[in-house]
Order: sequence, then structure tokens, then C-alpha cells
Amino acid sequence: MTLPTEPADPADAPDIHFEDVVPGASFTSATHAITAADIARFCDLTRDHHPLHQDPEYARARGFDGVIAHGLYGLALMEGLKTELGLYRHSSIASLGWDGVRFLRPVVAGDVVRVEFEFVDKRASSRPGRGVVTETLRLLNQRDECVIEARHSALLACRDAASQH
Repeated sequence: MTLPTEPADPADAPDIHFEDVVPGASFTSATHAITAADIARFCDLTRDHHPLHQDPEYARARGFDGVIAHGLYGLALMEGLKTELGLYRHSSIASLGWDGVRFLRPVVAGDVVRVEFEFVDKRASSRPGRGVVTETLRLLNQRDECVIEARHSALLACRDAASQH
């Protein structure tokens, strides 16, 4: 099951609670163009000013076309693009972690990326009113190449529990 790529307004997106999750359901985010300014701001934010992320000549000498984005920038962007879909507006409780993160290809300024993700598992939590869902996520560039892949687990509220807040 694939929902529309981009709801006209995130407020119109389905609000998915634990009981709504169907393993196999998949979603695709809007696209985002990576800029050199994005990469530079992430360098400043994280205090990681390695020359691979700032010096085009250094990056080219290491076999890249130019400065590359931090892998963690791409991972954080995956979560942000997924969040923009508005699927968990009233049901998200916590991220429980990321597993199997693989940085498969460099992300460079000029790339246009999107996230594809799929629910692969769900289980009730030991606490009532909530459950754990597992998603597989892939960050794809404009050539449909997977640049980052990962699994993410999240704690979601059940519909009745969410309406009590």
C-alpha cells in the first residue's frame, strides 16, 4: 500500500497510530535539494569541520566530485523528510533508535533526495496504550540510487491513548 507522495497539506495526511500500522505499507516523502550552504550549516552545528565537508580540492583528491555531506546529515534529513509527511502528528511518543545504518554513496551539493520507507514490523509495548513499530528507510538521490539505508524503531500511541491528551 502506497499513499500519495505528498499530501497537499501535511494537516490532511493520515494520522497514523499504532493500531493503524500495516506491515508492508510504504510511503515516499517530498524531495529536497542539497545545497553547499546546507552542508556548511551542518558543519557549524555539529562542530565537524573535516575538509571532506568543506574543501573541494581535498575532497576531489580523495575521489569525490566535491565536498560531501556528513552521513549523519543525511540520516537526520531522512527523519525530517519523513516527519514532513505529517503521519505521526498526534501519535509519536519517542524514537527508540536506528539500526543497520549504511552510508552507501556520497551525498553532494546539487543532489535532490527523497525518503522511501516501509513498515516492516509492529508489536505491543509492555505499557498499555502504545506500541513499537519498525520501519526500513532509504534515502534516494535524483538517479534513484540509494545513498543511505537504515532501520528505525519508534514508539507510537494507540488511538484511544492519544485522544486522552
